[in-house]
Amino acid sequence: QVQLVESGGGLVQPGGSLRLSCVASGSIARIERMGWHRQAPGKQRELVGVVFSGGTPYVPDSVQGRFTISRDNAKNAVYLQMANLKPEDTAVYYCNAAIQAYGLTWSNDHWGQGIQVTVSS
Repeated sequence: QVQLVESGGGLVQPGGSLRLSCVASGSIARIERMGWHRQAPGKQRELVGVVFSGGTPYVPDSVQGRFTISRDNAKNAVYLQMANLKPEDTAVYYCNAAIQAYGLTWSNDHWGQGIQVTVSS
């Protein structure tokens, strides 16, 4: 039914930038929060940005000043602009969204398949 399609990952040098995109498709009635998480080997998955249903963006202190999250409701999309990337940003990045499917009265948590971001010289 609902799918999250991610794009924009890849290899970048330290100090470089990448823009991740996530587009939701399927029988969607409403999307509540929408954002990105990441997981590096040996570490737990962590939130790196989210836009809540009211349109308020949030980025944790760990990436504050470098990551910017935005949302395009018309396209059911969320974007993560990453600047001044560091080797410690290397991880698999996952799109995440709380989505209410058409015909249902509740939202389900959806995850993308994950895309690799590698920061290396």
